[in-house]
Amino acid sequence: MAGRFVRASKYRHIFGRSSRKEQCYDGLRVSGNAWDTNLLKANPLFLSVNWEASGGGAFAVIPLHEKGRLPERIPLFRGHTAVVLDTDWSPFDNYLVASASDDAKVFLWRVPEDFSLHTEDEEPTDISPMSKLSGHSRKVGHVLFNPAAENVFATTSGDYTSKVWDVEHGTPKLTLKHADIVQSLSWNATGSLLVTTSRDKKLRIWDVRQEKAVKEVPGHTGAKNSRAVWMGEHDRVATTGFSRMSDRQLGLWDIREPKEPIGGFQTLDSISGVCIPFWDDGTQCLYLAGRGDGNIRYYEYQNDKFEYLSEYKSADPQRGIGFLPKRAVNMHENEVMRAFKSVKDSYIEPISFIVPRRAEGFQDDIYPPAVGSQPAMSAADWFNGEVALPPRIDLESVFNGQEPVTVAPSSKSAAAGEETHESPSAAKEDKEAPQPAPAAAYRAPKPSLTETKDSISQMASKFADKKEDEEDDGDEEEAEEDDGFREPPRGAHRIIPVPTKAEPSKSPLTASAVPAKDFVNLASEQKPSEPTVAHASLAQNVPKEAKADTSTSREQPTAPTNNQSSGSGGQPTAPAPEANEHLQSSLQRITSLLEQQNRTIAAQSDRIGQLTAEVDGLKTRMSESQSTADRDRDREHDKDERIKQLEKELEGQT
Repeated sequence: MAGRFVRASKYRHIFGRSSRKEQCYDGLRVSGNAWDTNLLKANPLFLSVNWEASGGGAFAVIPLHEKGRLPERIPLFRGHTAVVLDTDWSPFDNYLVASASDDAKVFLWRVPEDFSLHTEDEEPTDISPMSKLSGHSRKVGHVLFNPAAENVFATTSGDYTSKVWDVEHGTPKLTLKHADIVQSLSWNATGSLLVTTSRDKKLRIWDVRQEKAVKEVPGHTGAKNSRAVWMGEHDRVATTGFSRMSDRQLGLWDIREPKEPIGGFQTLDSISGVCIPFWDDGTQCLYLAGRGDGNIRYYEYQNDKFEYLSEYKSADPQRGIGFLPKRAVNMHENEVMRAFKSVKDSYIEPISFIVPRRAEGFQDDIYPPAVGSQPAMSAADWFNGEVALPPRIDLESVFNGQEPVTVAPSSKSAAAGEETHESPSAAKEDKEAPQPAPAAAYRAPKPSLTETKDSISQMASKFADKKEDEEDDGDEEEAEEDDGFREPPRGAHRIIPVPTKAEPSKSPLTASAVPAKDFVNLASEQKPSEPTVAHASLAQNVPKEAKADTSTSREQPTAPTNNQSSGSGGQPTAPAPEANEHLQSSLQRITSLLEQQNRTIAAQSDRIGQLTAEVDGLKTRMSESQSTADRDRDREHDKDERIKQLEKELEGQT
């Protein structure tokens, strides 16, 4: 084919746009701790950054609108006695943030109203925690809020456990026991299931409120850390990790049958940094940010696989990265996602992922309803076993600067997070289901005798020879009919009927030669109750006016004549002697043409052989002349050497 098929996608041309230095957050001291965490988190108002602080652990909160270089001294969120390893923002309260530390504690903080880094005080006042939670015996490495229930979050620790906390009571209500250190965790859309990866190379799906792993399968086989992210309302999980050969991999898992990833592991590259996955439920895209490299890949989830879209490339590597919630992106610039990456542990650079569009209005096809800031249930309801999706908001109201409008729940939301698409096994069964056989041509209804004649006449017009058309134009007054088409002898490709004098038909059609196979096919498709038609009446010498309107002539049926003869028992009669003579003359002409072509090919082959011989002779002469020139140069060189030697001997004698 001349072109190639391109997969249709609204996000095929999405691109990442970096920010100028004045639009970055400069003058930071990002923590240099080696614990595998994102280092920073973002919500619609603030950024939280793990801070390199002395005298205990701390983290900084940066308002998103305060860009540029930060003051030398800023108010920090202090309280931990060891380094802060992770932070997370409440999805339903923009001013509530939780922190996990190496001191085995989890603290809850509330950002003050009108909080700013630019103060007139020489010594900025640090922020103290509003709640201190204890329950782990070793360092707490991760903290993550529940996406559906208010004031519920999960933590992981070096004591091989993951705990689920109730903020209102300040105690851990549930404990999930692992066999090794947990490396990552992610909630599903309803907050009822949790996926974790651990250092024992296992992928676990937890029914949190039952405190048991409903699925436990081998994950990535490499020795380095692996990550997992739940793909929104899908019953799918994406993981990143390493192979035994330290190649970075991407896996897509069906949580119902997670024996192995769908389609196997996809190898990304051989870079040593951990690949951090982020899922965007609005665009159905997966973003992969590599720690230690400056690239961010993004894939679109379609047809139960990840389709590669493009890659944002930068020479500045990132150590930490965080993504903004969908309700906070800049929809006036068609921004579908915004990332914040830490560069050189000194500044944070925003990266906007934009879908190029010329229209300036709201693009509803790339901005479906997104999760808002209202929870689906309270903490007590969640611990009592309720399951629900958080309400979604219409992003067009946010685009117009209005209060977010809650949209009616979809069928998927009404089912409380049950996946609507079929599993891969069900899809496979559908594909293997027998398909109805297509209807055979000319079978329903079967053609009548008149329709068969008309069809043969149309095919005769289609395969008409130019020579016969010229002969037909010569006599426009006289109409003739032939004896019909007769069964051709074996080996003949075309039969040319000989016209005979007959009465002019009502709808004359151009008579021409029809391939034998077409005649046999059409004759075999007649009704069994009707005799086989051996002769189809066709008219000769069609006027030019009738030829000009081909479509009108073909729509008119050919009237049967009295010259049709089916022979005894409906068998076709033998072909006329004139037809045999004409056929033999045609075969002779074809034979003469083939002989002429063979002679031409033989002459060309001889000429090619002569030219090849001449080329070989030229090569031989060139090589001989080259060797002669080489010998002459050698003799000249020997002469020069001999002359130099004689001169040295003369100088020695004198």
